[in-house]
Amino acid sequence: MNGRIDSGLGQIVIDTDVIATYAGSVAVECFGIIGMAAVSMKDGLVKLLRRDSLKHGINVRITEDNKIRLDFHVIVAYGVNISTIADNLVSNVKYKVEAFTGLEIEKINIFVEGVRAID
Repeated sequence: MNGRIDSGLGQIVIDTDVIATYAGSVAVECFGIIGMAAVSMKDGLVKLLRRDSLKHGINVRITEDNKIRLDFHVIVAYGVNISTIADNLVSNVKYKVEAFTGLEIEKINIFVEGVRAID
């Protein structure tokens, strides 16, 4: 389901891929996030996604009452407190995605899929 905003002149429809791409770009800017993760169904390995495929590490659902639910699959930096990373990610994504789309975020789930050392 896509996000819908009713304006005075008509309706604006926002595709979930647009929301996922924007949320992914916001997420990788957050402190402690190395990148988005994709889990290979074939062998169960986690791989770091390139900048052009960030939306594959995010699941976006729009509820019946037009609210956004986001699932992030992330790779975090070694040695950084995971709860600090999660708090930073949630606050940044909530603020920026709500401002970008005009829709309310109902829920953000974070799945830490891997840890990488920063070079």
